[in-house]
Parts: sequence; structure tokens; C-alpha cells
Amino acid sequence: MQALRHFLLAVQFFSRIPVTGRLAAWVGWSPELQRASAAHLPGVGWLVGLLALAVVLGCNYLLPAQPLLPWVAAVLSTVATLCVTGGFHEDGMADVADGLGGHLPAERALEVMKDSRLGAYGVMALCMGLLTKVVLVALLLSIDIAAGALLLCCVHVLSRGAPLLLMRALRHVSLPATSKTLHIAGQPLGWAGVITGWLWCLPAVVALWVYLGWPLVVALLLVAVLVTAYMGWRFQRRLGGMTGDCLGATQQVCELALYLTAGMVLAQCVA
Repeated sequence: MQALRHFLLAVQFFSRIPVTGRLAAWVGWSPELQRASAAHLPGVGWLVGLLALAVVLGCNYLLPAQPLLPWVAAVLSTVATLCVTGGFHEDGMADVADGLGGHLPAERALEVMKDSRLGAYGVMALCMGLLTKVVLVALLLSIDIAAGALLLCCVHVLSRGAPLLLMRALRHVSLPATSKTLHIAGQPLGWAGVITGWLWCLPAVVALWVYLGWPLVVALLLVAVLVTAYMGWRFQRRLGGMTGDCLGATQQVCELALYLTAGMVLAQCVA
């Protein structure tokens, strides 16, 4: 039951799915509960991914078969995921782009990242990130709509496992007075939390292995590790650690890299 409380708290924090009333009272809140809930971020990815999958399959069933169908499904599934998450991770990516885009000193970069206003780098990162996501999802769906829908769901899960590694490896560098994620990432995530997140990812790995084969799974996991390692190295070098925005940026970059990798592997299989 404690794990369920942690999961529901993660849903409450990382999405806009309502956890209110008596259910919220039962879940409760404390810094310790909030910190433990971070391990269930990939579990929230299942809710987001299943919604995206449902939108894609709904478009395939309800709309006529046309060349633009993958594009319509890609746009609508992206809109659906943005609505259910509130653009939580996309906002982090934009803030990181503002902070690190101008080669600012670490302290000044952290100040910029906490500014609610978007600068030029943030706008460019947000626009290009969403555009790239729609294009890559449309590419996957145009190759094979069933395989693309499955990948869309599983990538939402796997990409949310990447921030957990940064939470384990890097220290939190935001000022307590301005950080919204201090209770989540203020202390390094324990190995038990990392393993919990990996357990959430395991069904996605198994599903991809069974339906799409081991070469694709190996490629996705390898790319996920490399992207996460690079992002962690970059944050450590520029900021001396990570912030909540860094976790969101890592999830977004990892998600895009996994879509691209999947598209390349699927294209080779079809060819």
C-alpha cells in the first residue's frame, strides 16, 4: 500500500491527472513521501504513453486511410500528452536551454533557469523540440502504425527512467528558496528507488523485445544510457550538479533520441 501512495503522489506531481479529495487525503504528503515518489516517474510514463497509444489507435480506426494520417495522429497524440502532463518536462528543457545556451557562469545560469520568462534559446528549444517530436512520431507511424504506437507508449516509459540515474549520480544545485523540486531531488535517490524505476521500465523492454526484436531493444537501451551520461556530464561541467529543469530536459532529449533510433532501426528492417 505504501508503494501505491508513492505512485499516486508521483501522478499528482508529474501530471495533471487529478488526485484529490479523500484519495489525496489518504495519500498524504511529507518530504520523505515526495522524495520516494520520484522512483515512480516511469510509472507515470505508462499513463502518458497509454494515452498517446490510445489516441494513435483511435485516429487509425476513426479517420480514413490517407497519407496525412500519421501526421494527424502524431500531432493529436503530442497534444494529448502535453495536456496530461502540463508540458512539465518541456518547460524544463526550455529553461535549461535559456540557462546553458548563452555560456553564462553557473550561478547566473541557475538564476536564468528559475526565471519564469522564456528567452530566445528557450523558445527555440521548445519549438524545435516539439516539431522534432511530431516529425519523428509521424515517421514511426508511417513505417508501421502498430509498431509506432507501441514504441510511442514504451518510449514515454523508458525516457522517464533516465532522470532517475541523474538523481542518483548528481547533487541538487538549486537554491532551496527557489527550487520547486527540492523535495524530489534535494537528496540523491537511493538504489532502491532506481531499481523501482527500472521495474516500471521492465514491461516496456519485454514488450518491445517480444514484438519488435532484440536489436531494437539493445539499440534503444544503449542510446538511452549514452544520452543520459552525456546530459549528466554536461550538467556537472556547467552547473556542478543538476536541477529539476535538468531532469525534464534529460527526459525530453532522451525521448527524442529514442524516437530517432527506433525510426532508423525500423526503416532498416522494412528495407
